[in-house]
Amino acid sequence: MSTPARDHLGDPLDAPASDPLGDPLDAPVSDPLARERSHLAGSRAALRAMREDVEALDIKDVTANWVNAAVLARQIDDRIKALADLSDTPLFFGRLDYLHAPGASQAEGAEGEQFYIGRRHVHDADGDPMVIDWRAPVSQPFYRASKKDPMDVGLRRRFGYTGGDLTAYEDEHLSDPAETAATSKLLQQEIERPRVGPMRDIVATIQPEQDEIVRSGLSGTVCVQGGPGTGKTAVGLHRVAYLLYAHRDRLARTGTLVIGPNRSFLHYIEQVLPALGELSVQQATVDDLVSHVEVRGTDDAPAAIIKGDARTAEVLRRALYSHVTLPTEPVVVVRGSRRWRVPSYELEELVRELLARDIRYGAAREALPQRIAHAVLVQMERAGEAPDDRVQDAVARNSAVKAAVKVCWPVVDPAKLVLRLLTDADFLAEHAAGILDEDEQKTILWAKPVRSVKSAKWSAADAVLVDEATDLIQRTHSLGHVVLDEAQDLSPMQYRAVGRRCTTGSATVLGDLAQGTTPWATRSWDEALAHLGKREGVIEELTAGFRVPTDVITYASRLLPHIAPGLTPVASVRENPGFFEVRTAEKTAEVIAACEELLGNEGSTGLIAADARVPALAEALTAAGIAYLAPGEETTRETRLTLVPASLAKGLEYDYVVLDEPQAVVDGEPDERTGLRRLYVALTRAVSGLIVTHAAPLPPQLTQGAQGAQVAQVAQVAQ
Repeated sequence: MSTPARDHLGDPLDAPASDPLGDPLDAPVSDPLARERSHLAGSRAALRAMREDVEALDIKDVTANWVNAAVLARQIDDRIKALADLSDTPLFFGRLDYLHAPGASQAEGAEGEQFYIGRRHVHDADGDPMVIDWRAPVSQPFYRASKKDPMDVGLRRRFGYTGGDLTAYEDEHLSDPAETAATSKLLQQEIERPRVGPMRDIVATIQPEQDEIVRSGLSGTVCVQGGPGTGKTAVGLHRVAYLLYAHRDRLARTGTLVIGPNRSFLHYIEQVLPALGELSVQQATVDDLVSHVEVRGTDDAPAAIIKGDARTAEVLRRALYSHVTLPTEPVVVVRGSRRWRVPSYELEELVRELLARDIRYGAAREALPQRIAHAVLVQMERAGEAPDDRVQDAVARNSAVKAAVKVCWPVVDPAKLVLRLLTDADFLAEHAAGILDEDEQKTILWAKPVRSVKSAKWSAADAVLVDEATDLIQRTHSLGHVVLDEAQDLSPMQYRAVGRRCTTGSATVLGDLAQGTTPWATRSWDEALAHLGKREGVIEELTAGFRVPTDVITYASRLLPHIAPGLTPVASVRENPGFFEVRTAEKTAEVIAACEELLGNEGSTGLIAADARVPALAEALTAAGIAYLAPGEETTRETRLTLVPASLAKGLEYDYVVLDEPQAVVDGEPDERTGLRRLYVALTRAVSGLIVTHAAPLPPQLTQGAQGAQVAQVAQVAQ
C-alpha cells in the first residue's frame, strides 16, 4: 500500500490535528511536513525575488528608440504578471525522488535528488531550481510513472493544501515491490473538491491518458472525443500551455487562439491559462471570428442547415469568379511618343493563366496589371529599349492598364456578393445549379429586398458565408495553434472558418458527439476534421469520468442509445458516488426548496431549466430572497447559486445542480433528438450532487430500463 496521507503533524490525514499549524522554519527537523512547508516558504520567497529582479530592470540605456523601449517594457510587464504568486494557489503540488544519476538510466535525475513539481519554474539566488515547471521533461513521470513502469522514480509525493497552506502529504513508493498500487486519496480529494469561481487548472490531477494528449507535438492536429466529466476542456487548455512552453518562440510569432461556444463559457475558463503563467493566448467565439457584418437577424433551422452546408462554399466560389470576364479589346499604353499595344488574345491568355493557378481572387487581381506591364516591357526590349522594374511599375499603374483590369477582373465586396446571392433568385440559380436544388435555393432566399449591406439583417450563418467569401478574395491570417472547444455544435461552414485560422498551424478539437444540440451537429469526427482541413488529425477518446458522480452519469447515459448510438458511455472513476435524487415537485416553491437544500453544502449550485421557464424561476428566487447569478458571472462565497438556461449550460459545471422539468428541456428544442441531447448536457453538469425535479412525466427514454419504476437513487451527501 502507498503511505497514507499525512497531516501537518505526520498523523493520518483523517485523524484530527492536535495543534494549529506552526511556523515551518521553527518546526522540528524530524517533522516531514514541516520541512516541506519550509521549502514552500523558501520557494515563495525565491519567486518574490525573481519578480523583484524583473521589476528593478532599467531599460533606459539598452533601447535604441521608443519603439524598442515600448516593446521591451511590454515584455517586462508580461513577465512580472507571469511571476505573480497567487496566495491561494499551491506553488508546487508534488515531488519526485529519482533513483539514479543522469546517464545511469532513462530518467534525468541524480541519486538522492528531489524535484518539486509545480505550476511554474522557480529558482534561488544561485540559479538552482526550487520548483520545476510541470511541463518540463523531468516532470513527466509525475503523471506517467506507475508500479509497472516507475520511470526510475523511487518515490512520488503528493501534497494536500487548504487554500495556499500545505496541510498534508501522501507517498507512493513506485520501486518498492512490497507496496501494492492504491488509489491516491489526495488525488481523489483534489478532483472532488468543491469549486467556487471560474474553472481552475488540473495540473495536480492530470491522468496518464490525458497527459499523452497534453504533450502531443505541435505539428499534429488532435481531436478529443470526451463525454461529460472526462476533462477534455482542461486537456485542451493544458495542451496550449504545454505547447507554449515547448515551442514558445515559434508560437510567439504565429499566435494561439482558444475558441469557445459563447462568452459565458470563455469567461468561465479565462483564468486557467493565466494561473499557469500564460498570458498571451487569445479567446474568441466563432461569431467573433466572422464579424465582418453586424448580426441582427436569425434563420429558421432549414435555412441555417443549408447555409452551413459545405456545398455553399462552391456556390460562393462560382459567384465570385463569375465577375471575371475574358477581354475582347486590346490595351494600348502610351509612353511619350510611343504606343504599345497588347492584343486581346494575349490578354486572354494572361487571364486564363491566373484562373488556372487557383490563387485568391484578390491576389490574382493584383497580379494582372503586372502581367500586362511585363508584356509591354517585352515589346520595349524587342524595340531596343532597356526598361527596368520602375518602368514596369509605371506601366502597371497606367490608366489604360487599370481600366482593362477593372473590366475583366473587377473589385468584389464579399458582403455585397453574399447579399446578391441571398436576394437575387436568378443570380443564385445560375451559380447554385447542380449544387442546391430549387427547394433549397428558395429556403435560403430572403423574402424581402434589401437596400444595402448595412441595412441587411444578417444572421450568424450569413456572417460565416461572408467570411468564406472574404477568404476567397484575400487569404485569412493563419495562427500557429487553435483550440476549438464544444466543436460538435459547428456546421461544416463554421469548421471551414476555423480551419482558415490554422491553415499553416495545428489544432486541438474538443467535443462530445452526444452533446451536439444544433440541427447541423457533427455526425462524425472524421467528417469534422475534413471540413477543418485537417484530415490527418488523430482522434483520441477519453472515457474515464473524473468530475461526474457514478449515479449521475449512469442515469444520464440512459439517453445515449437515443442520441448517439454506438458511443462509449463514460465510466466514472469517482470513489464517492455523490448525491442523486429524482423528486416530484408540483409547485415552484419545491424547486426553490431543493436549491436551498443544496446551498447548505460547500461549493457552487446551479439551477438549470428550460429557457422558457427561467423568468418564472428567477421571480421565485427573488421572492424567496435568494441571490443568484447569470451564467458566466463569477460565484463568490456569498452568492453561490447560478440560474442557468439549458441552452447555455454546455461546458459549465457546478458542485450541485437542481434540474427543473426534464421534459420541458426536451420540448424546448425543435426536434426530440436535439432535445434529448440538451437534456443529456443538463444532467451532467453536477460534480457532487444532482436533484431532478418534475411535475410533468419524465421523458420515457429516462425511465426505460428502470423496470417501470421511477428512478430515485439516493446516496449520502459528501461532506
